[in-house]
Amino acid sequence: MKRRSCLALPALLVARPAVASGGDIELLGITENLPPLNYSDDTGAQGFSVELLRLMATQAGLKLTVQVMPWQRAMQAAEGSAHSVLFSLTRTPEREGKFQWVGPIAQRRVLLYRLASRTDLTLTQLSELGTARIGVVRDSAADRQLQAAGLRPGLQLEQGLDDAANLRKLLAGRMDYIALLDWAAAWNLRQLQLPLTTLQPAMEQDATHSYFYGLRLDADPALVRRLQAALDTLRRDGRYERLRQRYFR
Repeated sequence: MKRRSCLALPALLVARPAVASGGDIELLGITENLPPLNYSDDTGAQGFSVELLRLMATQAGLKLTVQVMPWQRAMQAAEGSAHSVLFSLTRTPEREGKFQWVGPIAQRRVLLYRLASRTDLTLTQLSELGTARIGVVRDSAADRQLQAAGLRPGLQLEQGLDDAANLRKLLAGRMDYIALLDWAAAWNLRQLQLPLTTLQPAMEQDATHSYFYGLRLDADPALVRRLQAALDTLRRDGRYERLRQRYFR
């Protein structure tokens, strides 16, 4: 399988939303490398959430540009673009009042994995972590949840730019566990041409949230309703499920 590249676009390249023909709005989709939901390869932005948003924009009669960058930069870029759509965004109580929400996109199940070869590691609850370290994407929902549980960056938490970087650190022995979505774990192992048995689930971190698209609080509510209606149409006519099966087999 061809390995995907994870090239992020500099913040300076983020285009401002433009007025489309007919006076309509051009959306700026802003996302991170979180395959297979969203990522960048040599052809541009790819992934389930990217393709779904493109279908939604077409259904709603809207123009769309999608750009991929590290998560911290993506959040900053979304704040500076009036018609931004930030994704894939975990809808948590902490974030509830910070966005207008369209979704859900997909279910989210995060596990803490260890290398299958590390039979010396056992973990059934976070209080048993001891001096072991968990790799997590900086400022992600998983990172915030682990910090809320009392784990500290630089001590119990090894923060990285994305899942691929964290997985390489785990394989190199620079951490003991890694926080990954179940399907993201499989996808990243395939990119490295490693068997799925390379990783062993240690414990479930969270399975109570879903991914959404987030629009700014000052976005026109009519635009939010228009995107939600488009997503609902895709679910009813089967296009959502056909797309989902391509990525989550």
